[in-house]
Amino acid sequence: MTKLLLTNLAATVSVLALTVSAGAADYPAAQPLAESAQADVSRLSNDGDVRIAYMPPATEFNYYIAIGEGIKAEAAANGVEVFMLAPQSGADINGQMGMIQDVITQNVDAIILSTHDEAAAAPLVARAVDQGIAVVIVNSDIAQFPTPVDAVVGYSQRNGTHALADYLVERVGDESEKVGVIEGQPGYHSTERVGGFLDGIEGHDNFEVVASVSGGWNVEGGNTAGMDLLQAHPDITLLFAANDYMIMGAALAAKALGKTDVMLLGNDGDTAALEEIAAGNVTATVNTSPFIMGQIALQVTLDALNGAFAGGFVETPTTVTDKDNVLPVLQNPDALYPKPSKAY
Repeated sequence: MTKLLLTNLAATVSVLALTVSAGAADYPAAQPLAESAQADVSRLSNDGDVRIAYMPPATEFNYYIAIGEGIKAEAAANGVEVFMLAPQSGADINGQMGMIQDVITQNVDAIILSTHDEAAAAPLVARAVDQGIAVVIVNSDIAQFPTPVDAVVGYSQRNGTHALADYLVERVGDESEKVGVIEGQPGYHSTERVGGFLDGIEGHDNFEVVASVSGGWNVEGGNTAGMDLLQAHPDITLLFAANDYMIMGAALAAKALGKTDVMLLGNDGDTAALEEIAAGNVTATVNTSPFIMGQIALQVTLDALNGAFAGGFVETPTTVTDKDNVLPVLQNPDALYPKPSKAY
């Protein structure tokens, strides 16, 4: 089954990119949110002149820009106005809260929001909902946002990394593997991604997790974590990191130490990581297709405003991507941000 999914990646991405704009029937059926987390979508309306704010937690992360590019492309196809507003740093929580407060006063019909602090954003989200603004949370699978929202759009982080573990189990067979884990900063996202991977290898006695450390979500942290793990445990044969930035840093550490036979697994589908996979420097990642996620988020938002979406969580696609199937992704640069460094 895994091999079939990998073979069909290009067709899946192509079909989603072409059809998601056609309407609500073309993206996966929504799963219910917790009752306390679901806003009353019947309060929403579309006056024909739609204006939408996309508000990621920061502009420093290419991943969120890629989501924005998908939102922008889908907005252009539907003739609606979209603008992006975000602080430069993901640590600037107060900056994002101030921007949300400002946007609520700017006569927008909807806010597509991703935040690093749901608790801080909750009172402002509640105010937006009360004013009849549609609020769609993107890049999340949190079924219970602290205050009711109209929709949540994102990939299941635990399912994605579980699929990566399934891929790994099939690939290595009965070979013994010593595993090092590089976590993100403590929190929901790291817990879910690491948890899904560990769930996937659980029960397979040939896998032994020898150590788990934090890599801080960035290349530098991943490099330090990878160096520490590989030096402290020279028998490690596999490193899993909770995002692509950290596994790219770990790849640099492995190269510096001459560890050319260590498997390196990440999560996100960042363009740079996809190119590292094509070059043979990283083994595989969970490609979460942020551009397509943005397209779906925009269409869900429009369907909510048009009365064609009843609420809930829409799960966006993920595909395990390795050297065997990465080229079709890199050969579709219009669906990537940043663009690949060269033509493939």
